[in-house]
Amino acid sequence: MIARTAPPSTHQRSQGAAHVTLLPGPNGGRLDRRHQAGSAKAFVHPGQPGPEIVLLNTSGGLTGGDRLCYRIDLGPGCRATGTTQTAERAYRSAAGAAEVTVHHAVGAGGHLDWLPQETILFEGSHLARETGIDLAADASCLLLEAIVLGRAAMGETLARVTLKDTRRIHRAGRPVLVEPLHLGSAALTAGPAILNDARAFATLAMVSRGSEDAIGPVRAALDEPGVTGGASGFDGKLVIRLMAADGWPLRRQIMRLLHILRPGPLPRVWQIQEIRQ
Repeated sequence: MIARTAPPSTHQRSQGAAHVTLLPGPNGGRLDRRHQAGSAKAFVHPGQPGPEIVLLNTSGGLTGGDRLCYRIDLGPGCRATGTTQTAERAYRSAAGAAEVTVHHAVGAGGHLDWLPQETILFEGSHLARETGIDLAADASCLLLEAIVLGRAAMGETLARVTLKDTRRIHRAGRPVLVEPLHLGSAALTAGPAILNDARAFATLAMVSRGSEDAIGPVRAALDEPGVTGGASGFDGKLVIRLMAADGWPLRRQIMRLLHILRPGPLPRVWQIQEIRQ
């Protein structure tokens, strides 16, 4: 009998893309196009002050070699909230990075709240993410990115992680916010100059005419126990930085700020997560 050698196993990689387009219509806009492929899904629900677009990665998390792409296009005058079904998880990567591309466009007079739930990084994870929002000259947006370094409730402490997270907002083709973040393993223990032992951090950025006028109420609300933060605003831009010892205090602070920065209730999936906590 001739022994046969089994071919080397290969790990299956997750691929997903979801694209939603809204055109002018009642209640913030009407659905014109919804494309979804692979592990990415998109759901559009009525909401206030406009439709809620919920994006979902059915693979259950990201690891090296995975590719995920989300896109929302809002036509002139449309207003919508984009979010994710739950927290995204980046797991240990044996080789290469998990790549996520987020690209949204907002037409004249439109507004997008891009409010994804937290990204949780696990030990050995490697995530590369690019987020871009293109605004028409008189369009506006609110952007959130929140990162949690392991699950404190599970006793997880990270020693090895790689995160490359770049955010860009352009108005009429010109950059108004560019933030390249590269977080490596050394940053986890670098002290006050970087994380100062924080296990979670977030950025909220609002780009709209007069958004700097909210600086007073925002600073007054930066008093959640276990969270430190600061805010600055000028020239139609408001930026808030937050750091916390754990993901749940950070989430509470973010929810309080969102009530100040946007009309109407939080996205429904955020409220479900709040009840579960």
